[in-house]
Amino acid sequence: MSPEPEADHPGEAVLPGTLPEALRVELVEFRRDLHMHPELGNQEFRTTAAIKARLEKAGLQPRVLATGTGLSCDIGEPDGERPLLALRADIDALPIPDTKSECPYRSTVPDRAHACGHDVHTTVVLGAGLVLAELHERGQLPRPVRLLFQPAEEVLPGGAADAIECGVLEGVGRILAVHCDPKVDAGRIGLRQGAITSACDRLEIALEGPGGHTARPHLTTDLVTAAARVVADVPALVARRADARSGLAVTWGRIESGHAPNVIPQHAELEGTVRCLDLDTWRQAPDLVVAAIDEIANLHRAKSEINYIRGVPPVVNDPAMTDLLRDAMTARRGADSVEGTEQSLGGEDFSWYLEHVPGAMARLGVRAPGERIGRDLHQGDFDVDESAINVGVELFTAAALLDAAE
Repeated sequence: MSPEPEADHPGEAVLPGTLPEALRVELVEFRRDLHMHPELGNQEFRTTAAIKARLEKAGLQPRVLATGTGLSCDIGEPDGERPLLALRADIDALPIPDTKSECPYRSTVPDRAHACGHDVHTTVVLGAGLVLAELHERGQLPRPVRLLFQPAEEVLPGGAADAIECGVLEGVGRILAVHCDPKVDAGRIGLRQGAITSACDRLEIALEGPGGHTARPHLTTDLVTAAARVVADVPALVARRADARSGLAVTWGRIESGHAPNVIPQHAELEGTVRCLDLDTWRQAPDLVVAAIDEIANLHRAKSEINYIRGVPPVVNDPAMTDLLRDAMTARRGADSVEGTEQSLGGEDFSWYLEHVPGAMARLGVRAPGERIGRDLHQGDFDVDESAINVGVELFTAAALLDAAE
């Protein structure tokens, strides 16, 4: 990398220019290699090794997490007066097939794909780390930075909780992340103060009753009817008992019961999700949902066993950290490169870090400008405009320098 120009005034942060072509090419190749070799949550051994090798080549000392996959790496030394700024990436893939038939870097692993852009997130943080490490060597990084490559984001309740237990937030004062957004053009980011994602929990319910002949439902627990009433009535009941502005929603994905048309079964199973826009209501959600299920089940004389699986709270962007991302993007790409974004109903375990330190997540535009194909996350044909990698690296690098200059 060529030297950056000197600052006009002592102590003024120098924002790096466009990345050298050699690094741009290397990062695209790195991302494509990850894309071809996707690994599921807590199985990201090859991915972890590839990141570790590149950081060590740059003279850094990455540390693999005690979970066995994922790693962290510090650039500079933390102290009481200079807390670390953490840059977080998630490294796992999804258990779906890659359907990009003519793509030369499509997944080589059956039924595995980087269909959520985690390969891009990982490459962005790696690229930012390589740039910041060189700036640190020149004495141009006055605040230390921690690179965090987190496993198992797609596995409830998310690998962030395990990473935190491994100590990745020790010495960290604030944290940043990006998430690919196929609705935003490459070269742009979407920002929102406050909640940018939603809470997401999972429900597993078993209903039990004596069963019997369909000719005599009055002598049985009519379990199919009980299950149907839970499915139909619980969402409405929960919605009426929570603040309507919170967006608390119970949605079912599976219901199963019975084997014959003239036999009332003894067992029924239901599975679904609980999503919520509001952090405070999310904290109340288990009590509200469980009470509603029990109420409907008891009404129909069914015994209920409820497994309420905590997922993730909403990602709530800190105003100051959101402004930092806005300032960084504006400094590098101009004010027109930042747009507002809506709160998503999807969940993201970056939220667990924000329970401990302030931070913010930006939506990184990955749609080719002018593209009219409607791609979406968690689809087998998902891909990105790879110029977004350079944009993400510039965003994080500028944010680290602006944060350090405060």
